[in-house]
Amino acid sequence: MTGRWGVPIMRAEPVGGQDRYPLAMGRLIYLMNASLDGFVESASGSIDWTIVDEEIHSWFNDQVREAGAFLYGRRLYETMAAYWPTAEADPAATPVTLEFARIWVPKPKIVFSTTLESVAWNSRLVRGDLGEELGRLRREFDGELQVAGPTLAAWFIERGLVDEYRVVVHPVALGGGKPYFPRGATSVSLRLLETKTFASGAVYLGYEPIR
Repeated sequence: MTGRWGVPIMRAEPVGGQDRYPLAMGRLIYLMNASLDGFVESASGSIDWTIVDEEIHSWFNDQVREAGAFLYGRRLYETMAAYWPTAEADPAATPVTLEFARIWVPKPKIVFSTTLESVAWNSRLVRGDLGEELGRLRREFDGELQVAGPTLAAWFIERGLVDEYRVVVHPVALGGGKPYFPRGATSVSLRLLETKTFASGAVYLGYEPIR
């Protein structure tokens, strides 16, 4: 079976229920890599354990292509902005990484921070209440609002505001670090939407909350 981005997937059987928001409103998608034991970075803050080969990078390119806007906290925004806007000048950049840069740079980016004074690269700095800001973003953007970074995502998870969870699980156990789901959060019941196994042994899992 072919998935929404033209890649082979196994899709779970549909279960009854209706979308929480109309199709004309943005849906909040939490998308990240994670270890088998559920961490998005190691105890030292490293993500070197991820296996982002050409196949997985191409898959992520298809994901970000679907985004109406990206939602970042300060730390991840600074990490992304430090490289992707100038990726074309990197002699080591591959065609798949350059494709990612060309998709990412013109997309709107919403940066939630109380310490940054300015942002660039088609980015918008917001400092207000996260729930109110998300409501405005849902009305402003159709399609997907992709949030990345566990600290920002935790706020939305704890309030039941995430519409879909997408995680690429890598075949490594870290034993500690920053978790994909916030520690101590209220349990979230999920319905499997689709899966994909990569040649590296990583597995994509897509879920939606059961409300």
